[in-house]
Amino acid sequence: MGKSLSFDIAALLILTLLLVSCIVRKMTSGTPNRLFLAFISFNLLATVFDIWAVALDNASSTNLFALHVAHSGYLFIHNFTVPVYVLFVISLTDTWHKIRKSFWIQFVLWAPCSTVFAALLTNPLTGKMFLVEGGYQRGSWFFLIYAAVAVYLVFVVGYMLRYRRLVERSKIIAVMSYIPIGITALLIQLVSPSTLVEMFSSAISLLLMSVGVQKPEEIVDSDTQFMKYSAYASDMKRNYRNAKNVDVVMLNLGSFSSIGAMMGYDFSMLVLNDVVDRIRRVNKLLDNKGELYYLDRGRFRMVFEEKNREKAAEAAELLVESLKEKSDFNNLDVSLNPFVILARCPEEIPDFKTLMIFGTDFHEKLKYEGRVMHVDEVYHKGLFEIHKNIDQIIEEALEFHRFQVYYQPIYSIEKGKFISAEALLRLFDPVYGFISPEILVTAAERSGAIHKIGDYVLEEVCKFIASGEFRSLGLEYIEVNLSVTQCMRVNLAEKVMSIMEKHQVSSELINLEITETAASHTQEIMAENLDKLTRAGVSFSLDDYGTGYSNIKRVIQLPLKIIKLDKTFVDEQDNPKMRVVLKNTVAMLKDMDMEIVVEGIETQEMLDFFTELQCDFIQGYFFSKPLPKPEFINFLRSSAECKQTIAFPSL
Repeated sequence: MGKSLSFDIAALLILTLLLVSCIVRKMTSGTPNRLFLAFISFNLLATVFDIWAVALDNASSTNLFALHVAHSGYLFIHNFTVPVYVLFVISLTDTWHKIRKSFWIQFVLWAPCSTVFAALLTNPLTGKMFLVEGGYQRGSWFFLIYAAVAVYLVFVVGYMLRYRRLVERSKIIAVMSYIPIGITALLIQLVSPSTLVEMFSSAISLLLMSVGVQKPEEIVDSDTQFMKYSAYASDMKRNYRNAKNVDVVMLNLGSFSSIGAMMGYDFSMLVLNDVVDRIRRVNKLLDNKGELYYLDRGRFRMVFEEKNREKAAEAAELLVESLKEKSDFNNLDVSLNPFVILARCPEEIPDFKTLMIFGTDFHEKLKYEGRVMHVDEVYHKGLFEIHKNIDQIIEEALEFHRFQVYYQPIYSIEKGKFISAEALLRLFDPVYGFISPEILVTAAERSGAIHKIGDYVLEEVCKFIASGEFRSLGLEYIEVNLSVTQCMRVNLAEKVMSIMEKHQVSSELINLEITETAASHTQEIMAENLDKLTRAGVSFSLDDYGTGYSNIKRVIQLPLKIIKLDKTFVDEQDNPKMRVVLKNTVAMLKDMDMEIVVEGIETQEMLDFFTELQCDFIQGYFFSKPLPKPEFINFLRSSAECKQTIAFPSL
């Protein structure tokens, strides 16, 4: 009775479909993809030779040459399938640099298959591996094949255990399924030699790997066919864990967002495809040594291994030259403003989190110069250490009471004295020193810590207002800032009123300050919060008026008492056109019965100008910078005592 070919034919169909699927899904770039294709191809060829050899055996062929070629071809090719599987596993961990440095690992990788290869090569002379005369028979050295496979499988298990942190658990399970499935197939064939399930088991394993590991939709961007952000993050995180040196060419197109906003999606895709083509050409000139990534919003990365460091520097220069000139798209000249930074990791950027933070928006912070920039020109270690650890900094500041409330006095032109102050959050960390409020608030909003911080500030302000010191200063109210996230808090109104009630602070002593950014949101929750607080007697100010988010309709609809003119008005008040804008803006707001605070006043001339415009209140360094509470109290008392020596304007 001959051996059954059913499982081999099924394996042939599965492997063929897998190969076609990989090509159609463009799983052809990157070392893991190429090795996976090689793994499929070797198994496919081995299956073809196995079918040929078994068919000859079943037909009791006397063509010894064909029998030798068929059986030798199967064993030669099958001899390399497991080593390719091992290389594929290594590629998932991206630890090639460790392999190259270890003679013994290289020996384990190549010695078993080389031994089997040599035995098969000499088999026509020795007959030690197999014989075909009188029917196919295994020789005395055939065990070498199983010994080699055993070595490789033990190696894979040990390797994956050692580097399991570098690969997702689901991928480990998919890759390691090859081993139990293969062992099961071997046992089946030992029990039933006529049932050829070995190649079928390999096909099933490859199918599982294709589903569990090779998912192009997860790692390949559909617009550019470059690997996407998630793949870049995963690869770079693994590089840092591996202590693997790489050079990263960071390309951020400075004008890409504005191109999309002005010209629309179709035009921005036209520009994007052109940039992709140029990057591909650059990489091709460098023998495709760079791994290409598209993160999003006109941000690209080329990653080179340490041995290709010179090519990384060349790639950066070629990208700048290729992209810095204006390009013609549908008869429109477009300047891409390519910001290119060459970074050596981990030498210049020490950890993964810093790398990702650094690369996000450097094009928004730097002046475009049309040249390759290097990390040491733009990377400020202390600042990025703060960005990297800001969540922990905030958490510890809350736990160890490191936040402070500073007060900046606000001067009333009509009354000729300081009648209020703005409460401002400050943080001095014992390790990093002063933390910028901009960094602090942004991170706190992202993490949700802003609510605890906001409650702390309001608590401190209410404690101050409830104190005898506050009453002795003659202040009418304190302004407390609300962030966008706080405005969207479901129970904001209840929380604010409960803190005020706790300290027995009446509502007219608190003025809540919202930014134009917050005012531009029209969410129902925010409207409800403002309505509840207004009915409770709390007044509102609009901060940063004139920074670009203004919408007069929203200003009319919001329950605002005070409008705070942004410092940009002050900085440009010498411009004749700005003076016209200011004059009409002040007149309009006055006609709506709103009070006006001018921020950023630093000179007597500025003070005189805005006094003439009949603004109500002045805030700025001309009078005082923000001060800790004790210094603020002393300042107000000193100001009251020495009022006649201060050049306050008179009405």
